[in-house]
Amino acid sequence: VATLKSEGPFTVFAPTDAAFAKIPKNQLDAILADKATLTKILTYHVVPGKVMAADVKPGPVKTAQGSNLTVSVADGTVMVDKAKVVKTDIAASNGVIHVIDSVIVPR
Repeated sequence: VATLKSEGPFTVFAPTDAAFAKIPKNQLDAILADKATLTKILTYHVVPGKVMAADVKPGPVKTAQGSNLTVSVADGTVMVDKAKVVKTDIAASNGVIHVIDSVIVPR
């Protein structure tokens, strides 16, 4: 929350509700109970700067969490690590949101 309340701009890869449903309940409950782990995972979904879909370039991208996620493009499909981008360019007051079909976790 503190990260996203700052000025930005940011690019956020937001998992769908179905993406969270893929995580077994006991694992999700454990993540939600561990604030440090939850913060690492959530900030891994945030990239400094506003990157619109048309400007996406394949390769490593530094996240707000500190490690890199990998963006790839094949046959018009954009992947962020192993998550598929399913909706793009949702305007936010301090950046842009791209919706993904899985929760991504830093290695």
